[in-house]
Amino acid sequence: MAKKKVETEVKYNIVVSGAAEVGHCCEKIEEISKEVGREIARQKQTLVSGATTGVPYFSAIGCNEEGGFNIGFSPAATEKEHLKAYQLPLEPFNIMIYTGGDYAGRDIIMTKSADAVLIICGRIGTLHEFTTAVETKKIIGVLEGTGGMADKIRGIAESYCKVAKKIIYERDPKALVQKVIKEIEHQKGHNLEALEK
Repeated sequence: MAKKKVETEVKYNIVVSGAAEVGHCCEKIEEISKEVGREIARQKQTLVSGATTGVPYFSAIGCNEEGGFNIGFSPAATEKEHLKAYQLPLEPFNIMIYTGGDYAGRDIIMTKSADAVLIICGRIGTLHEFTTAVETKKIIGVLEGTGGMADKIRGIAESYCKVAKKIIYERDPKALVQKVIKEIEHQKGHNLEALEK
């Protein structure tokens, strides 16, 4: 599969958080994940993920197909550990950051690097990334209809989360990415106005 030329004019770091094992996800999870990656690239943003299989892997492939740029945050401390101990792929990630934090530590480092976090399907690790995003006041988008944790977040958030009304829910991959970018720009604009006062 040929890669398009990588664009360098990127603005925001958008984390794609989702299932590494996709057996419990919706039938079209591979194509949906790729479309999220493609749309992040089309919008000239940086895709960030946990450098694993499944949803993060497919989204990185989609990002590369559109000439985008993506960064993987590995739970491993070295490339050798990434490949041998964790048995995770190096491709299609443009840059790999070896956190040495195992999965839980990796999640925190990765999520804190983000301007926004997108939840697609997922299991307990995705829930951890979601709660980290809540606690660190990140913009959160949830792609409902993808199965797993993405279809449970609304209920969890409405029952236990103070920021429930601020979470962006969508069923269309392109629309979710676009709405999240618009919210990043909105918040960055407000922050800039506050600094200028």
